[in-house]
Amino acid sequence: MTQVQLNAVRKEFGSFVALEHIDLDIQSGELVALLGPSGCGKTTTLRMISGLDNPTNGEILFDGNDVSDVPVRDRNVGMVFQRYALFPHMSVEKNITFGLRVRDIPASEVSERLEEILDIVQLTAFRDRFPAQLSGGQMQRVAIARTLITKPSVLMMDEPLANLDTNLRGEMRRFIRELQQRFNITTIFVTHDQVEAMELSDRVAVLFDGRLEQFDTPDGIYHRPDKTSVAKFMGASNIIDGVVGDGGLKTAFADLSIGDGGAFGAGSQVKAMVRSEAIRLLKEPEAGAQNQLSGTIRTADFFGATVSYVVQVGDYELNVDEHSTEMLEPDTPVYLQLPSDRIWLFPDEKG
Repeated sequence: MTQVQLNAVRKEFGSFVALEHIDLDIQSGELVALLGPSGCGKTTTLRMISGLDNPTNGEILFDGNDVSDVPVRDRNVGMVFQRYALFPHMSVEKNITFGLRVRDIPASEVSERLEEILDIVQLTAFRDRFPAQLSGGQMQRVAIARTLITKPSVLMMDEPLANLDTNLRGEMRRFIRELQQRFNITTIFVTHDQVEAMELSDRVAVLFDGRLEQFDTPDGIYHRPDKTSVAKFMGASNIIDGVVGDGGLKTAFADLSIGDGGAFGAGSQVKAMVRSEAIRLLKEPEAGAQNQLSGTIRTADFFGATVSYVVQVGDYELNVDEHSTEMLEPDTPVYLQLPSDRIWLFPDEKG
């Protein structure tokens, strides 16, 4: 297990700043997802940790030792890429053991490691097949096995599931998580997929435009974003302007009770997030319920397991996701209940 730290890392390509002051502390045995849109700096960060690129400024530490100028061959890292990069003329067995054979590992040890890793990745029956005879998921398992058999101190994965279909991606996410926990290996996983990041990782680093926006648990990133950009990227649709009052929040459509104003004092201008699945949709009002609002359904969209509604409340529209036990039609009058403990406040960023 290896602790990986980035201290004030900056990367420039000519006049272009790809990364600006990145600070990360990845604990031994932790799986961290680097999450963000295309071009945000995720892969550049991964390349610098691996040694494929060097930082312009700052430090990269493995277990407290500065490896910023250490070449990739001396870092004992393993890389799994989006493209499997398997040798088409080699069998599964030879693809997996290639890294050991070029390092002149004794044949007896190669054989022992091979049998173990084939069993772990469930490819024993496919050992003599060639890549063209494998499914996408099987090829990805070969690529992972080829990396793990070398016993790297840090495993890095760059969009490894992007070429798989939806069902197979879900299966492979579970496989990778189980494998990572079994080996207890420090793992850094690059993805632009929010679900992938939340399902796989212990913590998530969200990057935009070369800057680290938030580094937190999946629950923290999803339910307690630091700013509007993170909230929107994680799928929040109900982001409301408000002013903190004594024990409540004043908005354009209602005064709301809030569970915790956090660090915001009375008079603070804030953004409030209420996730669409947290809002209760009622046909009749409930006596004594807090934050109960009357509204009218404007649109209803069926998505199988859920129905997504847009509900007009005064001059404001709120998005509500409900389990699809039934589907209410547009223009139906309803009541919404916003749980006070599910209203999250963060700064109102100006400019």
